Amino acid sequence: MKIAIMQPYFFPYIGYFQLMNLVDEFVVYDNIKYTKKGWINRNRILVRGNYSYISLPLKRESDFLEIRDRSLSKNWISERRKMLNRLTEPYKKAPEFTTCYSIIEKCILFEEVNLFKFLLNSLLEIEKYLDITTPLRVSSTINIDSKLKAEKKVIKICELLKADVYINPIRAVKLGLYDKTDFQKQNIKLQFLKSNDFHYKQYDNQFIPWLSIIDVMMFNSKEQIKLILNEYEIID
Repeated sequence: MKIAIMQPYFFPYIGYFQLMNLVDEFVVYDNIKYTKKGWINRNRILVRGNYSYISLPLKRESDFLEIRDRSLSKNWISERRKMLNRLTEPYKKAPEFTTCYSIIEKCILFEEVNLFKFLLNSLLEIEKYLDITTPLRVSSTINIDSKLKAEKKVIKICELLKADVYINPIRAVKLGLYDKTDFQKQNIKLQFLKSNDFHYKQYDNQFIPWLSIIDVMMFNSKEQIKLILNEYEIID
């Protein structure tokens, strides 16, 4: 069985969904610390031919809290319409705007202030739209020693889920996060997904790659995105 384990991201890039579509089970971390300057509560969209960030405002809390213990700010209820306006303006003339806006709106207006639950809902909504059938499992439902970290935690999850293949985005190679021999000792094959370069028309602008899945959805039909989901290579 093939599995992947990822943090929950805010409308992540297409590679996240390529990975989700590829594996037999996709584990979403909720019981790890929230990290700043990552993609947990922000992403990039197209604005006037360049990229711009959209971010979920978070309640001011300890940086040592786990993702499942973080909350959206008290202002989120009033600010979420502003975010929808920020998404409407640059994408209202995109070919798939009418189809996709209702999905994005449903995610943004989801009545939940818990950060993890909010993000998980949006992942499930996009997964459903793309007809991805991979089960998503929340990491805290897997009974492992909470003291385990990084690679050891990943290997233990693989063991408990009886996975013999673990797949991670290729960026992990550059970061030196995993040692293949450690996985091999547990009879687990470590592989990496590398998304192929691809282009699509973003109005008449120069193409900007690896934006949020929102951008991909706005400019590509569901059928086109399904083809893009298979545009990758697996590296041993």
